[in-house]
Amino acid sequence: MFNNPRFGILPLLSATLVTSGVALLVAIPVGTIIAIYLSEFASSRVRETVKPFLELLGGVPTIVYGHFALVAVTPLLQYFFPGLPGFNMLSAGLVMGVAIVPYISSLSEDAMRAVPMAMREGAYGMGATRFQTAITVVFPAALSGILSAYILGISRAVGETMIVAVAAGGQPNLTANPAEQGQTISAYIVQVALGDLPHGSIGYQSIFAAGLSLFVLTLIFNVIGHFIRRKYREEY
Repeated sequence: MFNNPRFGILPLLSATLVTSGVALLVAIPVGTIIAIYLSEFASSRVRETVKPFLELLGGVPTIVYGHFALVAVTPLLQYFFPGLPGFNMLSAGLVMGVAIVPYISSLSEDAMRAVPMAMREGAYGMGATRFQTAITVVFPAALSGILSAYILGISRAVGETMIVAVAAGGQPNLTANPAEQGQTISAYIVQVALGDLPHGSIGYQSIFAAGLSLFVLTLIFNVIGHFIRRKYREEY
């Protein structure tokens, strides 16, 4: 985008995968634990309080999450990692994971609540504890719906724009190190579409190739998830 412009999707793709990976490392474990707790251990009063709160948390504009990552999470990480730059993919990924937790936890909890009570009662009759029933009976039986929640989380992470545009930096960087700054595919589209390049130029037209690449990447994840979901649905 300067005197000798060079075009390639790999730096954008690497940043997209790194930030999505960090986000999923946060969202999947936390969202699953919350879903198991709400479905199997929480009282009806706690569930009726926490579930709407999670759904409201999912409605917070992502630009708010982006500024939170920039002004709060990044300085906190710099306290533990002094060499961390002001813009980095780690803080963007962590906050993105927090933003995805409501989607995974809500859908996973719905899938676990749909498991027939007879399966739980059968496990209790065999002497299983509530924790053993949740892990070895309810979770496998609801795995198809839980995987659907994971797939939605992956698609949400790959297509996220404002969090990474604000907190991850605007410099394309071919690296797998989340402690460095990077630019995702969606953030690149935003930057170019804001008017940094003349309309009709090769640089401007490259956003359509980037958009197509993002579409193909999301489609691949969804197709893989579809076959995995079908496999476990047939098994259980």
